[in-house]
Amino acid sequence: MVGAMIKLVKIIFVLGLTALLAAGAGVYWFYSSLNAKAEHTKANEVITIERGTAPNIIIDRLAADGIVRSPLALKLYLRTAGDASKLQAGEYRFASPISPLEVLKTLEKGTTATKRLTIPEGFTRFDIAKRLAEQFPGEPAMSESEILALMNDTALIRDLDPDARNLEGYLYPATYELPPDATPRTIIPRLVEQFRKTWKPEWTERARALGRTPHEIVTIASLIETESPVEAERPIVASVIYNRINRNIPLGIDQTVVYVAKMQNRWDGTIHKSDIEADSPYNTRKYGGIPPGPISSVSASAIEAALNPAETNYIFYVLDVGKNDGSHHFYASAAEFEKGKAVYQRWLEEQRKRKKENDNRQ
Repeated sequence: MVGAMIKLVKIIFVLGLTALLAAGAGVYWFYSSLNAKAEHTKANEVITIERGTAPNIIIDRLAADGIVRSPLALKLYLRTAGDASKLQAGEYRFASPISPLEVLKTLEKGTTATKRLTIPEGFTRFDIAKRLAEQFPGEPAMSESEILALMNDTALIRDLDPDARNLEGYLYPATYELPPDATPRTIIPRLVEQFRKTWKPEWTERARALGRTPHEIVTIASLIETESPVEAERPIVASVIYNRINRNIPLGIDQTVVYVAKMQNRWDGTIHKSDIEADSPYNTRKYGGIPPGPISSVSASAIEAALNPAETNYIFYVLDVGKNDGSHHFYASAAEFEKGKAVYQRWLEEQRKRKKENDNRQ
């Protein structure tokens, strides 16, 4: 009887020891699995977690991408010690190497992987420099003048435009998703890269057929870009530009006057007589032909219009104040143009009067 009891105690001891060792091994596996950092190949990619995705599905997705190496341990952690309700939808970049617990912390913070930058069509390099200084200053922060100095490096477009004086016209207008730590030094090449992706080889051939260089086409496109937001009429605006050039009539485009004021750091939002009289080859009110270079960023639409102008005899246009959509009336004769101009000037005076009245009320 005593022998049987001793045997039973031994069995219980062995079983207990085995259970204890198994538990210890389980704890060690659990702890090491959650904290072990692992390399993966998705560090430079954005991983999107859609709103409403179940926690287990998120973990399985990240495991399939090689970001989470121990999905079972992470699921057990969420069920026992974690809080699955804290996981947030969003766009993420996961560092490499990274541990499952670090993945979980990233998902709980809701850290977005990108920061949005919008460059509108017609923005100048001065406008872009101001926006970058405000939204992506870098560390240490760069000033607008320092950012503009970066835009003087034309190495990125030298093969396409050896005559470029700066990157004006080649900073493509679009909305960009950028890393939160992006800086002007990394963003500017991205904008140029997008321009190069947009520029088609056949456009170079078309420019040559017109007797123009890519530099001249981008310059003309920038004039079109700033003159009309209406895509359908841009080829007509292009025809006016070409018609005036062919007849040796100065283009007289006000946005070139604005550009000169920005170049000389004196633009205050209003065109003054001194702006119109400014002595600069960019001033198309004073000098004939096209400016020495682009005056804004250009879209594919404006480039297409510069390469494919409509066939018209128009040499004038005036804003169509009745539509209020940025479109224009076009004229072949000076007499008709003067009539349209008079309507526009009356409308403009009325707008100024209303603005003054509103300002006085405030």
